[in-house]
Amino acid sequence: MNNTSALGRKVLLLILPLSLIPTLTVASDSSLSVKFENDGLASSDDGHFTSGFELNWTFTPPETNWLQRLAIALPDSLIGQADKASYRLIHQIYTPNNIERRALIEDDRPYAGLVYGGVSLYEDVPMGQWTQATDLHLDIGLVGPSSLADSIQREVHRVTDSDRPRGWKNQLGDEALVNLTVRRQWWNDIPLAGKQFSHGPSVGAALGNLYTYASAGYSVRWGDDAEGIPALTPNPGSRHLMSGHRGWQWYLFANVEGYYMAQNLTLDGNTFRDSHSVDREEWVAEASAGLAMAWEDWQVTYAAVQRTREFDGQDEQDKFGAITLTKRF
Repeated sequence: MNNTSALGRKVLLLILPLSLIPTLTVASDSSLSVKFENDGLASSDDGHFTSGFELNWTFTPPETNWLQRLAIALPDSLIGQADKASYRLIHQIYTPNNIERRALIEDDRPYAGLVYGGVSLYEDVPMGQWTQATDLHLDIGLVGPSSLADSIQREVHRVTDSDRPRGWKNQLGDEALVNLTVRRQWWNDIPLAGKQFSHGPSVGAALGNLYTYASAGYSVRWGDDAEGIPALTPNPGSRHLMSGHRGWQWYLFANVEGYYMAQNLTLDGNTFRDSHSVDREEWVAEASAGLAMAWEDWQVTYAAVQRTREFDGQDEQDKFGAITLTKRF
């Protein structure tokens, strides 16, 4: 098989899931989101977490749905039922800061392309004046040349007349990914200036060969009522929609989060083969803020995040932004 045919098959494998998702949106009380994360949305840099794309279909699962049956089968201390569930498809690109060098840059993060799919379960439980929001996520995919990250970045930079990426021969090798993530947030709602002010702490944990970490944070939101706030990498999930459906709505949000990072494949390198790696920082913190606006069944959100240094020798803290467009059905 020639290289063109092989590339065509890989592209087809990525396109087919995308083409099937719109047919699923006929389910009632569902929504389709497209999220684009990029360092250019919050800074002038073009390195480290350089790009992310996510397609997310969220819906209310009936009792007969396998995700609802899974939620009911899990321990009640973890989740009792799935108020919402979602299917996700994600593609991400990581590079060093200097993408024009062909040689390996030993003191900067590896080139890595990720493509994976995920399923999520969401539950909200009233607890007096608080609401306990639980998220469970399972992600399965791969890292390596089969993600087509090198071809995608080269083509985007060719079209935008940007710096030509030349170091992809140093990228991480193909490896399967499996990751489990749980996150629990508590929200307290208070009327404020004709709107709703919501705040509360969160804890989370991830286990897998992509990420293994424990996290804790605190979030605030002010404006019209909503399900939560947007999640940013490495946190998966989609809790950002307005609760109402009529007219103009909006909210402002902010979040601080700290991680004890025991595994980050994009920094630690391949698990079962030799590859480029850097010395990962175990303690990482970040601050994010943004705005969500909605009209009827359409919503757009913007978030910007600044993250502390993630590895030894990193010159400066990373900044990136995320834009999410959502349509309800």
